[in-house]
Amino acid sequence: MIFEKLWAWFSAPGAWTAPGGIWQRLAEHLAYSGLVLALASLLALPLGIWLGHRGRGEGPILALTGALRALPTLGLLTLLTLWLGLGLTAPVLALLALALAPLLSSAYAGVAHLDPALKQAALAQGMTGRQLLFQVELPLALPLIMGGLRNATLQVVATVPLLAYINLGGLGRYLIDGLALRDYTRMVAAVLLLALLALALDALLALAQRALTSPGIR
Repeated sequence: MIFEKLWAWFSAPGAWTAPGGIWQRLAEHLAYSGLVLALASLLALPLGIWLGHRGRGEGPILALTGALRALPTLGLLTLLTLWLGLGLTAPVLALLALALAPLLSSAYAGVAHLDPALKQAALAQGMTGRQLLFQVELPLALPLIMGGLRNATLQVVATVPLLAYINLGGLGRYLIDGLALRDYTRMVAAVLLLALLALALDALLALAQRALTSPGIR
């Protein structure tokens, strides 16, 4: 019965292309997720790589990432919305706290925890600190950094539906509206779309990770 209702919902006239349809909600969901991940990457990756290159700051990094992971996203979103009002600023800040932790920790660990013998060998060949970072540390750390990006992407994509609580779009709109109308078929469809979107993005990032990793490291 549920499969018949889902098929009817997905195949209804205008389900995909009408205003508020699936394609629009998917585009909104991807836009919110992409904005948060881009900002988080710009903030976390350079900081994590720099601290890892210096080999210092592990204590503050662990404390910061642990604190960010402990923050309840819904509570933070509610607090920021009450403080900043409706709009994108509050949800972006709330989701940034979620995305920064895996990106920062993976960037730091990927560079800082490389075999010291590799770094010493590179320096012994006359490499400068800049050359060491870009020609040795970053290529070797890239798989772990990409792993952090995949982790952050899945967390953000799965949490963006909360934005529908403050009257924004995305696939979470189907969950909130379905709950209000007791339309459980719409809610199940939203969960299915979210799962498929997360799996598709993870698969694309896995392919990118493999393509960017040198055969020797693989």
